[in-house]
Amino acid sequence: MSTHLFSARDMTCALPAPEGEKTIFRGLSFDIDAGEIVDLVGPSGSGKSSLLTAFARLNPHAHGTMSLEGRASAEFSPQQWRRMVAYLPQQPVLIGENVADVIRLPWTLAIRNERHADNTDAASHSKSHGRRHHRSIWGSTHSGTDALPDSTIRSTLDAMGCEDIDLARAPHDLSGGQAARVSLARTLLTDPKLLLADEVDAGLDDDNAAKVATILSHAAQRGMAVIRIRHRPPDGVATRTVTLDKGVLR
Repeated sequence: MSTHLFSARDMTCALPAPEGEKTIFRGLSFDIDAGEIVDLVGPSGSGKSSLLTAFARLNPHAHGTMSLEGRASAEFSPQQWRRMVAYLPQQPVLIGENVADVIRLPWTLAIRNERHADNTDAASHSKSHGRRHHRSIWGSTHSGTDALPDSTIRSTLDAMGCEDIDLARAPHDLSGGQAARVSLARTLLTDPKLLLADEVDAGLDDDNAAKVATILSHAAQRGMAVIRIRHRPPDGVATRTVTLDKGVLR
């Protein structure tokens, strides 16, 4: 029997309400394969974002059974899961002095976290194993700049059609379309198995929306699975479209 890249079963979400819990959806099932782009559509307030955040294990009000490449989600720590099932919000969160710092942030944080872990158990390992050589989850050493030099960021952005984005530019000086593409590039560089894109083209003009669609299409061609929440007209990129309405996925 074939195994889907990602599967979810019996997904349920209920939010606290003055009159008791309000069920957003109950008992939903969903599958997606590598290389697919699935558009998730439906009325505002139908629970599309709640479903994506549930898939990313970011929604405390949702539960269900999920698996990635045949492995149950319970076998992964939340951090491990979110590195492979990445949620991209509609409003980009760009932290850093410039674009290069923004894109490099996941590597910088990973290195800091691993150094903290190294320091925590250094005493117990020092005598039997000697000094531990730091290596990040993406194979880097020493610093985020070593892990992801400017030249790599530049070539990656250029390959994504982002030649107009200066690495030295401050995040707050980016246009809406540029900020959306920087946020997308940062996530794609971490190479997740499944990308959950929550209206990332909302508010963009048609040209920038088309650039974002092209970037996602190229990612899917390399084997990434993508779920997009969209309210724009179909752009011909999606493999299929599913609708969430009145708690039912169809």
